[in-house]
Amino acid sequence: MDTGINIRKATVRDLSRIAEILVFVKRINFLPIFKDEGYSFGELQVLTVAEAYVAPDILDHIWVYDDGIVKGLIHIEGEEIKELYVDCFFQGKGVGAALIEFAKREFRVRFLWALEKNVNAIRFYERHGFFRTETKKFEEGTTEYLVLLERQSGS
Repeated sequence: MDTGINIRKATVRDLSRIAEILVFVKRINFLPIFKDEGYSFGELQVLTVAEAYVAPDILDHIWVYDDGIVKGLIHIEGEEIKELYVDCFFQGKGVGAALIEFAKREFRVRFLWALEKNVNAIRFYERHGFFRTETKKFEEGTTEYLVLLERQSGS
């Protein structure tokens, strides 16, 4: 499998960096949407996230962008992108683009769910060949909607 020069399978040694990226990007992007400080600064902790991701069934589906520093990650299951996060310091530098193009090329991903209010993420996915459908569902345990984005044929 051609993983590209900077993309490789995640390993246990990546867990702390993966957790760090997830925690800080989620705080920055989701606190303004959910307005839940208890979750963002209480439950959402690096150690807790790292422990949750140590499970082989999760880690086996994660790829990282690593050019000497792990700068982003993508979680792929089947034809779905479950998660794509890029460290805030490296956003806008092609890391997310490399990860999503890798997923399209190597895994033929077809769809993903994004928070309806996360307009920056939706715009990013649209630039990479996904389109927003009319299908919605609630983010579990919240009143916020997720929207289904599907890959355009030939993209």
